[in-house]
Amino acid sequence: MAEPFEPLYSADEMRAAEERYPAYPDSVPELMERAGAAMAREVMLTFPAARSFACVCGGGSNGGDGRVAARVLREAGHVADETAELDGYDVVVDALFGTGFRGLPRPDAAELIERMNAAPAPIVSVDLPSGVDASTGEIAGAVVDADLTVTFHAAKVGLAVAPGRFHAGRVVVADIGLAAAPTVHRRAAPALLSIVPRRGPRDTKYSSGSVLVVGGQPGMTGAACLTAMAALRADAGYVTLAVPESALAAAEVLSLEPVKIGWSDADAAETIVRAAERANALALGPGLGRGGQRQALVRELLERVQLPAVVDADALFGLELFDRTAPTVLTPHAGELARLLETDSDWVRAHRLAAAQQAAERFGAVVLLKGADTIVAAPGEGVVVCDLGPPSLATAGTGDVLTGVVAAFLAKGLSPIRAAAAASVAHGQAAALARHRAGLVASDLLAALPMALDGLSSDQKLSS
Repeated sequence: MAEPFEPLYSADEMRAAEERYPAYPDSVPELMERAGAAMAREVMLTFPAARSFACVCGGGSNGGDGRVAARVLREAGHVADETAELDGYDVVVDALFGTGFRGLPRPDAAELIERMNAAPAPIVSVDLPSGVDASTGEIAGAVVDADLTVTFHAAKVGLAVAPGRFHAGRVVVADIGLAAAPTVHRRAAPALLSIVPRRGPRDTKYSSGSVLVVGGQPGMTGAACLTAMAALRADAGYVTLAVPESALAAAEVLSLEPVKIGWSDADAAETIVRAAERANALALGPGLGRGGQRQALVRELLERVQLPAVVDADALFGLELFDRTAPTVLTPHAGELARLLETDSDWVRAHRLAAAQQAAERFGAVVLLKGADTIVAAPGEGVVVCDLGPPSLATAGTGDVLTGVVAAFLAKGLSPIRAAAAASVAHGQAAALARHRAGLVASDLLAALPMALDGLSSDQKLSS
């Protein structure tokens, strides 16, 4: 059976893996030889027509890997110069900084990085693009924009987490003979969906997962309907959609299968609390509205409804610290997380790993920070990175779909961190299985979710 998680190594974890290798540190030249040879092989496979290579080598072990690669390329009959002069070469090999790099490149190194980026030749980075922090993905200054990164032993955190991931290009992992070891941070693999409980012969519509969705004011009723339908498509057996009475007629038209109930601001809490009595999980926020009454409703429901809950969209606006014993998942994008942390979205985008962890500790909840590198953080734990979703997910409403999937998986009894991570995998896989990428809209994901849960591959995707 395939593993549900893959390791993501920090700089310290990578150093420890090397130190565990037999005869370390005397074995360092052996490891360097393997790394450089693997690098050269991948470069020749990727650029078979290339004949000349400019190898930009730093002074550390990363530079040593680059020098070995240059030698192997020369032995194969190519021109491979260790040089900072980049004109006239077919490929540039970036071996300037390695996993130990942190902070801001020195001015001379920054100038060299900028010249590499300006060169017309493609860039191949050794282990990770120079300028990326291997342990966080953070970037403090100049950074190489690689077309290909050949990393050794296993992927690094900085290759999976933005902004570093956006500078890595295609990533290839080369085995250099190190033993595997547990890591603090992990990447979610498609096999994670195998842990999601499926309906059994003794299940009823309630025992297979009952979800209560609260939101959907007029003008945004579609958001709550998407969440409700996504919960059903994620294999929940029963979904109740609670919307303002003024939106009830629209909800009846937009979504057939969920049970619908209406509420007014005067009776909202009591109506919703009663509806929660037969639910296993609560999805709170899509299209709810942001007025003072709605913020008070969110606070009251989080305190009174002690069900596993996913809190999204409008329910995150003005969210205060809450006191509840049931599991809670917050699903912000960068802007929403910035408001929760009382900072700006640029800081969150530059420090995604730290921001998600900070919010998880602050709220005592699992935080699912949405993005190309969706990050799932829990208090006192490493994060899970879910990066299986294509860029087509960057469209309105897909977050509402994700909320419904998280709620369905919570209702089926998954722990909050596994529910959030598995939902992110299902969400990304559904987007990959949808019949098109350009022009994808959120409702396209609904038909593809069951295929994602069934484990179909993209070559079995919906046909047009």
